[in-house]
Amino acid sequence: MKTLLCILTLSIFLQLQAQGQEPLKLAVAGLDHGHVGWVFNSMNRGDYEIVGIAEPNRELAEKYAKQHGLSMELFFEDLEKLLDEKKPEAVAAFGNTFQHLAVVEAAAPRGVHVMVEKPLAVSLEHAQKMKALAEKHNIHLLTNYETSWYPTNHRAKELLDSGKVGNLQKVVVRDGHRGPKKIGVGPEFLSWLIDPKLNGGGALMDFGCYGANLMTWLMDGERPISVTAVTQQLQPENNPQVEDDATIIVNYPNAQVIIQASWNWPIGRKDMEVYGLTGTIFADNRNQLRVRMAEGYDGFDEQTYLLPEMEPPYPDPFMLLKAVVRNEIKLPEYDLYSLENNMTVMEILQAAKESAEKGETIYF
Repeated sequence: MKTLLCILTLSIFLQLQAQGQEPLKLAVAGLDHGHVGWVFNSMNRGDYEIVGIAEPNRELAEKYAKQHGLSMELFFEDLEKLLDEKKPEAVAAFGNTFQHLAVVEAAAPRGVHVMVEKPLAVSLEHAQKMKALAEKHNIHLLTNYETSWYPTNHRAKELLDSGKVGNLQKVVVRDGHRGPKKIGVGPEFLSWLIDPKLNGGGALMDFGCYGANLMTWLMDGERPISVTAVTQQLQPENNPQVEDDATIIVNYPNAQVIIQASWNWPIGRKDMEVYGLTGTIFADNRNQLRVRMAEGYDGFDEQTYLLPEMEPPYPDPFMLLKAVVRNEIKLPEYDLYSLENNMTVMEILQAAKESAEKGETIYF
C-alpha cells in the first residue's frame, strides 16, 4: 500500500511540475495532535509548502524541528502573527479539538482557508460559530477523516446508489482501538484526548464522528429524527474523566445507523456494514470490500474485492485541500469533508452526549 501511495504522490508531483503550478502556501496550527506527522512526512513532494508553524510550546516545537530537519525560523508562538507575516492560503489545524474555533477565528477574517482534523469541533455551539465565520468570510472549512480516503467506502456508496443491494435499511459502523494510553500515543496527544474540555468527550467524540460522517453522506444529507446513546467507562484507570465506549443509535424515517465507538476494541478497526433489502456490503477496511447477495432464507452469494487507491487528489488530505482552495475541484454537496455534512455530524454527537447523560432518546 505504501508503494502505491508513493507512486500516486510521485505522479501528482510530476503533474504539478508539468503544469507549472505553484505549491499551496500552508500554515500549521498546533503540534500536539498525533497525526501531525502526516503534514511533515509529505512536505517535500511539491504540492504544498509549509510557510509557518504556530506552536506556543517551545519544547514541542524544537522536538519537531529536530525530528524533521526544520528551521526554528518557521515557528511562531502566535497564529495571528504567523498569518499576518507569512500570508498562507490555508491552515491545517493539528492542535486539540477545543482550539479549532480559535484557528477559524484567526484565519477566516484574513481570508485563509482551514482544514481541521476530525471532528469539526468540541460542541455544536463551537461548530455554529465556526460555520458563521466561514460563511461570512467566504472560506472553505474542511474536516479531515482517514475514512474519507477509503476506496471501500466510496465503492459502497456507488453500489448503494446503483440499487445493487436494494433500498438502504441499516448501517453499522465500528471504529476504535484499545485506547490512547494502551496504543502508546505521545504524551502531548494523550493529555488532551482524555480531557473532556479539550476533546469534547472521550471515545464518543474521537470515534463516534466517523459513523455520523459516513451515514450523513450515505443518506445524501438527510437529517435524523432521533438519537439514543449509551456510554461506559471500562478503563477508569486510563480514562478517568471521559467515557471510553459508546453505542449510538441514529434513527431516520426509513433507515437506521448503529455507531459503535470504542477505546476497548482488542484490535484497531474502521469498518462499515451497509444493509439493503436484497444484500449487504461489507467495507472491511480501507481496501477489502465484500458484497453478499441474499439467496433464500439464510443463503447468500458473496464476492470479495481488493480495491486500488482512489485517484489523486482524493487519497491525500493535503492534495485535496489544495485542489479545493485552488478551485480545481468542487466538493459535492454533503461530501465527507464538507461543512454541511460535519454540521450534521456535530448535531448527532451533541444529541448523543445529551442522550447518554439523561438516559433518554433525543429527538431532532
